[in-house]
Amino acid sequence: MGKVTFGSFFLVWALLFSGCKDADIKEKRSAERPTTLVRFVALPETIKSPQGNPMTPEKVELGRLLFYDPILSGNKDVACATCHHPNTGYAEFLDISMGANAHGLGSKRRFNVPNDIPFVKRNAQTIINTAFNGMDVFNSYTPVNAPMFWDDRIRSLEKQALEPIKALEEMRGHAHSEEGILEVIVERLKGIPEYQRLFRLSFEENDAISTENLGKAIAAFERSLVTNNSRFDQYMRGDRKAILISEQEGFELFQKVGCANCHNGPMFSDYKPHVLGAPENGKLSAPDTGIGDSFAFRTPTLRNLRFTAPYMHNGSLKSLKRVLEFYEDIANGKERNPHVSKEKFDPFVRELKLSVKEMSLIISFLNTLNDDSFDKEIPQSVPSGLPVGGNIHEIDS
Repeated sequence: MGKVTFGSFFLVWALLFSGCKDADIKEKRSAERPTTLVRFVALPETIKSPQGNPMTPEKVELGRLLFYDPILSGNKDVACATCHHPNTGYAEFLDISMGANAHGLGSKRRFNVPNDIPFVKRNAQTIINTAFNGMDVFNSYTPVNAPMFWDDRIRSLEKQALEPIKALEEMRGHAHSEEGILEVIVERLKGIPEYQRLFRLSFEENDAISTENLGKAIAAFERSLVTNNSRFDQYMRGDRKAILISEQEGFELFQKVGCANCHNGPMFSDYKPHVLGAPENGKLSAPDTGIGDSFAFRTPTLRNLRFTAPYMHNGSLKSLKRVLEFYEDIANGKERNPHVSKEKFDPFVRELKLSVKEMSLIISFLNTLNDDSFDKEIPQSVPSGLPVGGNIHEIDS
């Protein structure tokens, strides 16, 4: 046996210590690694309503008229449909919205001059399939507890429907206070005989026009806007030819690289907050700090992405390719937002393993989630007699 020198002993000890240290690090990382149940199924073919707001044809049609009627806005210039129009997939082709004191539709919308109303600070999400918000991987959901908005600040479509009316930059404007606007709207509706008739018919009450019933009617209409027969849904129901082989490969990659950690279940959303550090939108005067000033935002659905560009909570990424490139960046520790360091990134980010060559296949798969069979009916007129959809037409210069 050869002579063992101090140097060789130290080398062996160092290698053993290093190996133990690496094992400790791996074990620690494994313990820190987030876990989630990933499961994909088709969307249900039926819709659940809250017990206190059953859907009826009369209520849905009343909700449709209210959705398109600018009588609900402070200055009678903005309707729900202004930023959620069927021609733009019930979203709009803008990064962040222009509500009160503006004109035009989608990408052609502009503020009036003069103007002191700020931009809406977040991207207008589509209303399509909000009936299923909060749905888990087993198709279970509770309509009265459905999460709404990018920051989950409101639960249920009934409550969500009233929030834009109260917001300065969305529908209220300067004409009325946040505390008083809903009472003003109710009084306006009570002064219109056709709305009196329609509310009585929908709610079977003599004095049916109220803030609560206003929210219920709009929610009933929004709940009717579903797309549950995309090619992906057909595929998951057993039609193996509904999506192409390349799209199936994209689906497999979508799961393999880690997208499915947050985007899973029938709505392709875990409905949880995550910190990603998306780039700031330069139109805003201050950073949007998200849920609890953590820069976290709720996972959006991936359904109907064809109709909902640009993407992220502030519309800062213009295409799906840019979204995937952003995820590749943050997975590699690159910081795209000066206010969000990589140490704050969601743990799931470390699980992403995305390469450029895989992006086109994943995008091809995401296109199988599009479904343009949603209700696009626009009323010819609304009971107030105001322009349908608000001031969405171009102003001649």
